[in-house]
Amino acid sequence: MFVRTENPSTFFRLYPIVSFLVLIHIVFFLIFLIPGSFSNNLLKALIGFNLVIFKGEYWRLITPLFLHVHLVHMLVNSVSLILFGPALEKILGKWRFFLAYIGGGILANIATLFLAPPMYTHLGASGAVFSLFGIYSYLAFFHQHIIQRPHAHIIFAILLIGFVVTLTGANLNIIAHFFGFLSGAIIAPFIASHPNPYHP
Repeated sequence: MFVRTENPSTFFRLYPIVSFLVLIHIVFFLIFLIPGSFSNNLLKALIGFNLVIFKGEYWRLITPLFLHVHLVHMLVNSVSLILFGPALEKILGKWRFFLAYIGGGILANIATLFLAPPMYTHLGASGAVFSLFGIYSYLAFFHQHIIQRPHAHIIFAILLIGFVVTLTGANLNIIAHFFGFLSGAIIAPFIASHPNPYHP
């Protein structure tokens, strides 16, 4: 379920939403590598910034989900999406998966908006990625014919590692990570009550 053996062409064909999301990560990361005012101004216009969101720039609840300025940050989120996104894209279907991913990320950013200081800024897909584990957790408990015990063990082990890193790492949006997971678990009964059978 979580081992990827497809070549890039097959992966793009089988998992178009995951591929599209990862491609956006890479494109924005490359844009931000370009020196100059354009990339700086674009980052300033799209980054999550609580103060200006309260003033009406609500697009900043969505756009940070696609932004990364550090290579390791981008790679961790993109690789996590590549490993754990495809099975859910098949189980939920393309558009339910997309809505769940974006919805979980937005809810994580809304939690950040209300629980972090007004001058707090943030970016990254981590909240949306953690929402996937919230959905997996729901499936592991209520649809064990789809998420079997060995896979559930992997999910909960990765989730535990993710929370430990969240609590011990530096400059991480702890609020988005925890509320991303909770958001996925809350969304799951509405979008995963009748999941598709998973066939690798």
